[in-house]
Amino acid sequence: MSKYNERLDRFLEAGWMMRVLVGGLSVYLVIALIMGMVFSSEPEPFVVTEVASQHAMEHDRHLATGYTTTITLMEVASTLLDKPGGYLSNDLLPPGLWLDNIPNWEFGVLVQVRDLSRALRKDFSRSQSQSTEDVDLVIAEPQFHFDNLSWALPDTEGEYRRGIDKLNSYALRLADKQQAQAQFFARADNLRQWLKDVETRLGSLSQRLSASVGQKRINVDLAGDNASSQSTENDDEFEVKTPWTEIDDVFYEARGSAWALIHIFKALEVDFADVLHKKNALVSVKQIVRELEATQDTVWSPIILNGGGFGLTANHSLVMASYMSRANAGIIDLRALLSQG
Repeated sequence: MSKYNERLDRFLEAGWMMRVLVGGLSVYLVIALIMGMVFSSEPEPFVVTEVASQHAMEHDRHLATGYTTTITLMEVASTLLDKPGGYLSNDLLPPGLWLDNIPNWEFGVLVQVRDLSRALRKDFSRSQSQSTEDVDLVIAEPQFHFDNLSWALPDTEGEYRRGIDKLNSYALRLADKQQAQAQFFARADNLRQWLKDVETRLGSLSQRLSASVGQKRINVDLAGDNASSQSTENDDEFEVKTPWTEIDDVFYEARGSAWALIHIFKALEVDFADVLHKKNALVSVKQIVRELEATQDTVWSPIILNGGGFGLTANHSLVMASYMSRANAGIIDLRALLSQG
């Protein structure tokens, strides 16, 4: 009888521990679900001139040419790390593990951070091709190219923060009249070079968004040059279609990329004001920003719909592609304006 009672006590004790474990896990999952809903909200936009002015005031600096662009790049990169939920792309546990929209949004922002940091290093901060690179930007630029999925040893957040710190150092030197080594050259050719990179990024995103419904395309890889060649031949016609599991990924990557570009263009509008005014191109920049801002409208559907082009249901990817294509067309026109004497 005593052995039976002993076994019964062990069974009841094990059952109690199991109930506690299941109850604790259930509470954790509910909390993680609520936190996931909070973390899925996209950051609010910020006013680039206010952020730059506040930074200058805190560090007793003046708004030198290039200061607004540099501080805006810092703020955009910092938003990746400091928004609600922090940086989610490398999370290994819920709720970050469950989310994919915001991590793709983060990657879209990150691509623009990488492109602008590279442009700062190789174009904006240098007077000519034979000039030396800025000591801070030499470190900052590769930091943002670190693996965006690394969890530890080293962690992605730590590497990106080091890049932000170096951007901050460059900005403080840029706005210090006693340090002539740090420079930002607001020239039309520098701006055109960066715009060319943006043009290719938006062109790629537009194609991937448009492929949500599948398209038959004619091969134009070698069009316009009879002497051109490529490594392997492609069919004259081929079908391009984004897998249905990746449709929302591409949508939020484009949305994040547009969010970053809105702030960057507004900052460049400040630092390149004289160049844009001389080329009568300010209105072109404003139109590009307006098209990009349209991509940030609230998505009322709980999922990204993928209806046919003229079907009964919406196709959010095609709507996004339309805005991105129009912004890209504006960039092409802007580059043409800047190339004119």
